[in-house]
Amino acid sequence: MEVSIIRPVIMSGGAGTRLWPLSRRTFPKQLLPIAATQTMLQATVARVVGRDFSAPVIVASEDHRFFVKRQLEDAGLAAEAILLEPVGRNTASAAALAALWSQAGGKDEILLLMPSDHVVDDAEAFRAAVRKGVAAAERGGLVTFGIRPDEPNTQYGYIELDAADEAGVHRVLQFVEKPDEARARDYLESGRFAWNSGIFLFKASSLLDEMRRHLPESLEAISRSMEAPEQDGPFIRPDPHAFAQARNISIDHGIMEKTDRAFVVPVDMGWSDVGSWQALWNMAPGDAHNNVVQGDVLALDTSNSLLRSDGGGLLTAIGLDGMAVVAVRDAIFVAPLARSAEVRRLVEQLQAEGRECVEAPAKVARPWGSYEAIDRGPTFQIKHIVVDPGQRLSLQKHAHRSEHWVVVEGTAEVTVGETVALLEANQSTYIPAGTVHRLANPGTVPLKLIEVQCGSYLGEDDIVRLDDEYGRS
Repeated sequence: MEVSIIRPVIMSGGAGTRLWPLSRRTFPKQLLPIAATQTMLQATVARVVGRDFSAPVIVASEDHRFFVKRQLEDAGLAAEAILLEPVGRNTASAAALAALWSQAGGKDEILLLMPSDHVVDDAEAFRAAVRKGVAAAERGGLVTFGIRPDEPNTQYGYIELDAADEAGVHRVLQFVEKPDEARARDYLESGRFAWNSGIFLFKASSLLDEMRRHLPESLEAISRSMEAPEQDGPFIRPDPHAFAQARNISIDHGIMEKTDRAFVVPVDMGWSDVGSWQALWNMAPGDAHNNVVQGDVLALDTSNSLLRSDGGGLLTAIGLDGMAVVAVRDAIFVAPLARSAEVRRLVEQLQAEGRECVEAPAKVARPWGSYEAIDRGPTFQIKHIVVDPGQRLSLQKHAHRSEHWVVVEGTAEVTVGETVALLEANQSTYIPAGTVHRLANPGTVPLKLIEVQCGSYLGEDDIVRLDDEYGRS
């Protein structure tokens, strides 16, 4: 049977707290290869490539724009547009932003709203469920997808299903917040409930109609923000002042729990929102002792645990059972797996203390590559810098620090003042404070170098960008 072409809308926001210390605010889990060799964003986009789908729209943070674009390009994927939220206003606003963008093209498209940080093992089952929900969406319904529960999980919201129609689509009787274990067990045994996946299918006009009924002030604010958005290549920027007036509320609470047009398609598709380290342990294959291990790990008399070393160091353990141990270069997280979702409490405390380790990883991603701090003192800092092939940093200068660059691998094109030179491995240069300079990689392999900064102030905000390919001038 022929179905309408569906426009995927992939939400790539999020604060990166639930899988700390690996995921950080400036580089959250959807940009990381958490559960596979692809990043979660790449896997999500790849899931909706095919004849039933048009090119996706990505809704992302301004801070993540180049990471999103680069990851799609690296995977051979393409987006129709990347809508940049100036501030986070949750999933109802992201959905409205995409619906208004869609209608501006003169069509009333069917939109498939998806988080970018979920795992789906059976992509064909997912696509079949989407096709099953199209007819209800065509009739004006707001369709969600319910995961058949296999345990009394208290970390998910639940949906109560009415009787199914001939296509296997159910009306929604109610949405239920995360229950306690006794209620979750009752829901599981009744057979009438499904987990709320947070994935939705609807026509743009249907979503906007329900926004007018239930979130009129938010819709008015987002509509004003999209009256004359800025466009820069694939990036579309709503007006930030208008957009900020929208309510910070999810589509679940703001619309789906209130509408009388909600439908649900139950589906078994190997789904997880990877909402905790325990969730990752549940879905990953274990070894002979039921341990999920990644990185350089040696464990003795240890079972039923998640042991992950992402910082390059050796992680060792003796006598653990049911534990999560996650080690990165600048932080280590240890907790019983059953309590690993409480990592949010740690993150909140670290934020209150102003700790940098909740904001950015030790290896900081940049549009041109990455850098990692190796050592620092009051008047110096040493970094390992990697510049990807064909990329270059901004033309810039610093008021308070000088820099020494030593090339260790690859070829560097170095601009210092009026001089441009090529440096090979084991060659170096010096940039005095106040001197205009630039670093580029003209080669086909990554450029690696050691940077030594010396000065009275070494903050990242001591940069005056004179020219920048990434819009940061």
